[in-house]
Amino acid sequence: MLTVYGIPNCDTIKKARTWLDNHSIAYTFYDYRKEALPAATVKKWFKVFPWDKVVNKASTTWKELSDEERAAVVDEKSAAKLIVQHTTVVKRPVIEDASGKAVTLGFSEKMYEEKFLS
Repeated sequence: MLTVYGIPNCDTIKKARTWLDNHSIAYTFYDYRKEALPAATVKKWFKVFPWDKVVNKASTTWKELSDEERAAVVDEKSAAKLIVQHTTVVKRPVIEDASGKAVTLGFSEKMYEEKFLS
């Protein structure tokens, strides 16, 4: 079963969940506003996606950080620290497969069709 990481009120999360539901793809939803996002999970994502893609620099959360906080994010270690402190800076959703490996970052119908319907 897939695990979808995100926050429920995010429009991109809503699109992703609707797509999965419409294609009868089972998943569990991990709301990282309610449940802390472990650093180990974030570091696992960095093995699949570059840290600078996981950190969503277009997000409101990123834009609301101080110049110093943004400037301090320079590598995987600093990005993981930021994400654990400000989970909503993650590009959403991150989806893991049944083995716990991150398989998608963000949402696009084409990407989901390739990953989940092939």
